[in-house]
Amino acid sequence: MNDCVFCEISSGRAPAYRVLEDEHTVAFLDIAPATPGHTLIVPREHARDLWEISEDACAHVTRMVHRVAALLRTALAPDGMSVTHATGEAAGQEVFHFHAHVVPRWNGDDLRVMWNSRQAPGHELEKILERVIALR
Repeated sequence: MNDCVFCEISSGRAPAYRVLEDEHTVAFLDIAPATPGHTLIVPREHARDLWEISEDACAHVTRMVHRVAALLRTALAPDGMSVTHATGEAAGQEVFHFHAHVVPRWNGDDLRVMWNSRQAPGHELEKILERVIALR
């Protein structure tokens, strides 16, 4: 993929602070971390987002997320860990190569959770469920 910074990193053509890698994925420290240890995991093969990545490639990323979270827990002793992903500009995706964020969390770190606390009414949930089930 031309002009994809994550393709450049995963191929070794661009520098990165690599945490861990295997034949399918690369994990590296985010250069603009939300907290110390914030790590990105990308598939080596380019996929724009969650809608484009294959199920197998997504599984490889998820396995690496698990491995990196364990390493960060041991190395940094955080109080918790956030794992996030965004598909599309509306969700906040900025680099259009599928990636997951593993973010160590500490009590009082003041990092904000992205969703609100509104409880959806049952009829709203039922309508959504009906639309999804119809596609199975």
